[in-house]
Amino acid sequence: MHSDVLIIGSGLAGLAAALSLPEELAITVLCKDTAETCASAWAQGGIAAVMDEAGDSIEAHVQDTLVAGAGLCHEPAVRALLAQGPAAIAWLQEAGVRFDQLDDASALHLTREGGHSQRRIVHVADRTGQAVHAALLARCRARPNIQLRAGHTAFDLLTNTNEFGKTFCAGAWVLQPEGPPRAFTARHTVLATGGLGQVFSHTTNPPQATGDGVAMAWRAGCRITDMEFIQFHPTALHIDGRAAGLITEALRGEGARLLLPGGERFMPRHDERAELAPRDIVARAIWSEMQERALSHVLLDISHQPRAWLAAHFPQVTQLCARHGIDIAVDPIPVAPCAHYACGGVRADVDGTTDVTGLHAIGEVACTGLHGANRLASNSLLECVVMARAMALKIASMIAHEAPQPMHADMRLSRPPPALGPSTAATTEAHTVCQAARHRELQALMSSAAGMVRSADALDHATRRLQAMRSELSASDHALANRIDVCMLIIDAARRRPLSRGTHTRIDEQAAIVA
Repeated sequence: MHSDVLIIGSGLAGLAAALSLPEELAITVLCKDTAETCASAWAQGGIAAVMDEAGDSIEAHVQDTLVAGAGLCHEPAVRALLAQGPAAIAWLQEAGVRFDQLDDASALHLTREGGHSQRRIVHVADRTGQAVHAALLARCRARPNIQLRAGHTAFDLLTNTNEFGKTFCAGAWVLQPEGPPRAFTARHTVLATGGLGQVFSHTTNPPQATGDGVAMAWRAGCRITDMEFIQFHPTALHIDGRAAGLITEALRGEGARLLLPGGERFMPRHDERAELAPRDIVARAIWSEMQERALSHVLLDISHQPRAWLAAHFPQVTQLCARHGIDIAVDPIPVAPCAHYACGGVRADVDGTTDVTGLHAIGEVACTGLHGANRLASNSLLECVVMARAMALKIASMIAHEAPQPMHADMRLSRPPPALGPSTAATTEAHTVCQAARHRELQALMSSAAGMVRSADALDHATRRLQAMRSELSASDHALANRIDVCMLIIDAARRRPLSRGTHTRIDEQAAIVA
């Protein structure tokens, strides 16, 4: 199977890239599950962009991003990406996204989220990701040059060496719904694989978010950066000891308050911005209150808003809570921090360029430096669109001027090729049960060692256990191998940063300073 462009991932970044590429190119989009299943479609809050020039500015958006990123953002990338915000919103509107407007339809309705100094969140109620993704997916399905392949999981990259001795990517090795693994070759390969939340026990991410893109790129020779910065969303719905869904930060933007079980508000004690502080600060504040008082969760109260208003502005949150017997017009919502977003990933320029020729990375799998040590709310969907459009322009220009890379029979995999048997390694029930147990063990290990707080002892223990797990792998355990590689990258990055910064909190920080 050969394409001009192979896009691995069908979230917002992948679909925006497919639609932005020239229609004369043959494009294949691989979907790990169905095309509808992705983290982008689960995004509630919205897209950050400066749309009110009278009361806001690109510079203000830049400064809010730099502050939230705890001094580790790459400022040129921040400025380049945020400057394209209005154009990205206009492109989405042209693609059929109907963002909420003011009652008189004179302008877009803007809301506010933590870390933002102004209202600049463009949204579709609290279902922004779903609305945007559905609009772009419909456009992709209408394009004859775009082929969406559901149930196709890329697990390794195909690489080779060109005439100058430089490594280039020629596609990916893919598990299919039926039949043996298959090589999908392409002139250009795009990683749009999203996040890695599923390496933790509790996450807002869908089951497909296992970090495959980071693992594949690392083995192919790409630099991986900022992996220690895993953002924990402060307010995941907490039911029976588990995360049951995301409670959008936009509620706090509309006045929701975080409370202890007795009704006491606690955020003003932790930060002068209170509930509108950046996510890392709010998440740590909640965690510290939970630890100090032996709580399983805290409460988020939006009951000061009328029921009709809540139903109109937050229908998804209203329905999610109602399914668990919570009436948000009356009852406070039980919430706790939960693994949510990877600020780091494959080192990439704003146009998706990576260290490997022919391999591009966009969206959450990439690390441009926009997020630094902590992502500012709603900057991620903007990054997906801006990177996708910039990358499409670059690929189009490259294809117009380049000679095709030779597709030799000796293309390399980053690890030995799989045995060509039935569609996956899970050919027996016993193996499936064993594999599921290994995944749960890995999640528990990461939640303990690299969750909200880290320490040298816990990270060292995790390193030893991950090394042991890697040595026990069979050659066909592709999914677990990718997860272990990603976990090793997170743990190694966390070990190498002894001081707390942004989303990375070391409880042994003082010991590190003394040493």
